[in-house]
Amino acid sequence: MSEKKSQSKSFPLLPLRDVIIFPHMVVPLFVGREKSISALEQAAKNGNELFLVTQKDASILNPERGDVYDIGTVVSIIQMLRLPDNTVKVLIEGKYRATVDEFDCSDSGYFATVKKCQEELGDQVGLEASMRSIKNVFENYVKLNKRIPPELLMSINSINDPSRLADIIVAHLTMKIPQKQEILDATNVEKRLELLLEKMQGEIEIINVEKRIRSRVKNQMEKSQKEYYLNEQMNAIQKELGNRDDGKSELVEFEERLKEKDMPEEAVQKVEKEIRKLKSMSPMSAESAVVRNYIDWMLNLPWNEMSVDDNSVNKAKEILDSDHYGLEDVKERIIEYLAVRSLVEEGEGKGTILCLAGPPGVGKTSIARSLAESLNRKFVRISLGGVRDEAEIRGHRRTYVGAMPGKVIQAVKKAGTSNPVILLDEIDKMSSDFRGDPSSAMLEVLDPEQNKNFGDHYIEVEYNLSQVMFIMTANDIGRIPGPLRDRMEIINIAGYTPFEKLQIAKRYLLGRAMKQNGLRDDYTVTISDKLFNRVITGYTKEAGVRNLERQVSTIARKLATEVVTSNIEKGREFKLTEKQIEKFLGPARFDRSEVENESEVGLVNGLAWTSVGGEILNIEVVTVPGNGKLEITGKLGEVMQESAKTALSYVRSIAGRVGIGHEWFSKNDIHIHVPEGATPKDGPSAGITLATALTSAITGIPVKQSVAMTGEITLRGRVLPIGGLKEKMLAAKQAGVKTVIFPWKNKKDLLKIPTEIKGGLDLYPVKEAEEVIKLALELTNPEEFFKVVAAASLKVVEADESQVAN
Repeated sequence: MSEKKSQSKSFPLLPLRDVIIFPHMVVPLFVGREKSISALEQAAKNGNELFLVTQKDASILNPERGDVYDIGTVVSIIQMLRLPDNTVKVLIEGKYRATVDEFDCSDSGYFATVKKCQEELGDQVGLEASMRSIKNVFENYVKLNKRIPPELLMSINSINDPSRLADIIVAHLTMKIPQKQEILDATNVEKRLELLLEKMQGEIEIINVEKRIRSRVKNQMEKSQKEYYLNEQMNAIQKELGNRDDGKSELVEFEERLKEKDMPEEAVQKVEKEIRKLKSMSPMSAESAVVRNYIDWMLNLPWNEMSVDDNSVNKAKEILDSDHYGLEDVKERIIEYLAVRSLVEEGEGKGTILCLAGPPGVGKTSIARSLAESLNRKFVRISLGGVRDEAEIRGHRRTYVGAMPGKVIQAVKKAGTSNPVILLDEIDKMSSDFRGDPSSAMLEVLDPEQNKNFGDHYIEVEYNLSQVMFIMTANDIGRIPGPLRDRMEIINIAGYTPFEKLQIAKRYLLGRAMKQNGLRDDYTVTISDKLFNRVITGYTKEAGVRNLERQVSTIARKLATEVVTSNIEKGREFKLTEKQIEKFLGPARFDRSEVENESEVGLVNGLAWTSVGGEILNIEVVTVPGNGKLEITGKLGEVMQESAKTALSYVRSIAGRVGIGHEWFSKNDIHIHVPEGATPKDGPSAGITLATALTSAITGIPVKQSVAMTGEITLRGRVLPIGGLKEKMLAAKQAGVKTVIFPWKNKKDLLKIPTEIKGGLDLYPVKEAEEVIKLALELTNPEEFFKVVAAASLKVVEADESQVAN
């Protein structure tokens, strides 16, 4: 098909802002710029034709050639009307595309010499296919875009000219100016149709995404409106029931409490942030409950609220003495603490961390409560027995379901003050597993240099624990890790003597038992010291007084039952006899004397320390013909087994001095046994006991059963120091032992042992195992024992040497 070369023609030019006019479009325009109005007037005088071209930047008031696109549209003016505000409304119709050849800008207006664009149709089949695709896609576009009238589809379907079809459809699309200009620039009709199809499909995709977003937002709004409506209904119902304040919402209450609360700046900022977050949340969402709970915790914690200490030493001494008998070491340390507190200025003293170590039932927990009372501080107890999760101490992070602060922060909140007395009960019973090591977490809690900045995972801000007085209790301090033990001031509380138990029973236990069983005010119960001692020695075997309290309570219950069943009048006095005690408590469970009356070969009374106090540990040794085998039974631990082997080696080294030849050990078996085989036994204090039992069994010399001993031994026969001497001597006293042998290096411990325990005991500190053997064996002349046999052993050694020489 032949095409004529188009001729250039001059037209008044009207630059457009934010709009593109296509051929075949009929559209009204509002013109306000003077030069643009002048162009309209010139067009009206010269055939009503005008050239429209779009500005690249709509903000330019007087565009130059480079500020407008190269291709525009020649239009004809259908109608023009001047408005009262000096603007002109003009109705135009697009004719054809034209390219700018020359651009003239003068004071009278814009003029341009343009050349009509020649269109290239391309392949007829391709055009037909593109037209069908465009009509189908445009139909989908009209269904999605409600702003296009459906009647337009009928006129579109009737168009057969591909160029006109493209120009009419693009005029109704919501597209950016550069995209529309790209289609206007396309003089190739087939390419124009492809561009149009691509742009329409992109617009349809955008409309679908917008539709999904609107649907999602609508559903969320409907849900929020529904929740709001239901919450308002609940508020109205609660208001009618009188369960809700009229004036304050929860958020307002939080803000008011925050203003009144004395908190560190870091904590204030954290709470303010959480309150702002809570305001933007739905009241019924799961996260809002978490945030609300956190704010409540922060506002309920005592940040700078302290009770006023009562540092009166005399008052504290009076309270401690009235609640507890004995325990002088603990009372003395508490009095020292109060005396220091009364002298230092407030805030200068460090927190006190005491550990009360001793067997059960000696009053560790109750003395901590009395201490808090004497200081006028709040008292909170934390049980650490079985705690194996680090989060129990440091708290859970708020990302976990059901998160809450650790036990320390919970205790401070429960106390309501920043300086309570917190009892960490059974700290030696903590353990660790895959969830962490709580004893390591306790290092920060119990370090006065660190706990002023204690970090709990839940509250997420530092909390000052330096004013808290921590008191710990433990039965076995050996089970407490070294770094944690290093932070404590350990006060050992040994078991009570029979005299102390008697005083405790008379002063505290009997009156408490009578009150608990309804007998104190209306009846009088009298128990003599002799009967109390009968109960203490015959029905209890413990370091503390817990079982003694149970026995006294049993007596009170039996008396209460007798009062009710026999209708005994009020005011009667009960004077208990030994027969009544046996009737109420049954036959005695324990024999006062634990040791044998007669001296025996190979049987020695050892003294052992356990977590519940001292114990008598009998060690038996027998020898039988054999081939030199050593048998050890009684469920002994590794340490005691090594002590047995060490003791045997020592005895073999002195065998010649006690008249035993070396060949004896290869012809006899030795069996070492510690009774009560079901009970595990271990510890480094049975060496001299084993050596004495072995010497007795090998020589056949009996051991005095009135003697008990404790101490470790070396291969050279040195006696090493031990621990728990007070508890061991107390066990010996209760068992009826007369003589106690102990290491020389433990003499210093005698100063701290009460006279009630030491009285009536013959105490022998020793340095060498030979001294132990002389004291324990039934010897006619102990001083000559080793000397007499020395000559005999010398002959044996000389005979052995002559055999070696031969």
